[in-house]
Amino acid sequence: MVASIHWGGNWGYEIPDEQRTFAHVLIDDAMVDVVHGHSSHHSKAIEIYRGKLILYGCGELINDYEGIAGYEQFRDDLMLMYFATLSGRDGALCSLDLVAFRIHKFRLQKAEPQDVERLAATLSRECRPFGTRLIISTDNMLRLDWT
Repeated sequence: MVASIHWGGNWGYEIPDEQRTFAHVLIDDAMVDVVHGHSSHHSKAIEIYRGKLILYGCGELINDYEGIAGYEQFRDDLMLMYFATLSGRDGALCSLDLVAFRIHKFRLQKAEPQDVERLAATLSRECRPFGTRLIISTDNMLRLDWT
């Protein structure tokens, strides 16, 4: 089961304790397998809790407000597609692959290697408190590591 939740601020990487607690309760009490958080205009941290996937902020894939000034540090022009493989037995995460794109003039283009490296570094920094990190795999894709 997937719970898709519009929560949190649009900018910034902070994950409030209330969000984390709520995500854990969804997994513990509502038997949710994936918590899909959205609202942020850029990607945020990823947590694996009791084998279940929590995406705290997925950013957007396509939007209609390209070029909002004042938030360039968050690189909202870099988007991710998330491909999760879950166990059919218990819904636990088996793997999470991410494909990076750059939006320009409302069109998606595969992200350049330096943009993929930036995403990997930024998200790994933000994921560190949750025990996860992103590594660059083949074909300039990202893969979640939580071992």
